Amino acid sequence: MSTISMRNTALGAVGLAVVGSLALTGCKNGNEELPAQPASSGPAGPASHGASAAPSTGAGSQPPAGAAGTATSGQAFKIGEAAQIPYDYGDFKGSKLALTVTAIEQGTPADLEGLNLGDKANGKVPYYIRYTVKNIGTTDMSYASVGHVRGLLGDGTEAQSLAVIGKFEKCKDESMPKGFANGQTQTSCAIALAPSAQTKVAGAEYWGNPYNATSNGKGITWK
Repeated sequence: MSTISMRNTALGAVGLAVVGSLALTGCKNGNEELPAQPASSGPAGPASHGASAAPSTGAGSQPPAGAAGTATSGQAFKIGEAAQIPYDYGDFKGSKLALTVTAIEQGTPADLEGLNLGDKANGKVPYYIRYTVKNIGTTDMSYASVGHVRGLLGDGTEAQSLAVIGKFEKCKDESMPKGFANGQTQTSCAIALAPSAQTKVAGAEYWGNPYNATSNGKGITWK
């Protein structure tokens, strides 16, 4: 899996690193970090929306008929449908969530300007995978982070991910707030990069435990 990561410095600049996905632990650590480069001036504008986005059924929606209970490896959902998943990480073992991919929005190559990705961004088009997380268990999940959401291209292969460490207004990767108890809902976003304007990010996959697709397992998907 290939992921491009950025880190904001104290002076407002950003740096790059190629990292693996560690978001479910509540942090994202990188290696091979490059020196920070100056960011472009001016705040990031609103994300561009593409026709690939599907209608959302609303944050915190319950699993659709026929999909009750914990989602199974390889199970497919429609965008807007919720999947019940276990969350067995760190202090939150035994927690349970309803995860819903609400939209896949197409951005433009211009969205990547100012991030100083260099050749890594050549020809690539960003897509924003927007999803909601609802606590449906009994554990207080304050400050937990739900990552391991990635894009899928039209042929089912994995899209390249862009991990932003710091704030990126077009696609905010949000941790759970304090007091994230049963019934609370949080929105978040993951960035996927299509290799060209002719190729679209058509779906999304959650591949965290116990659906670890990097160990020959199958994640759960939305299209």
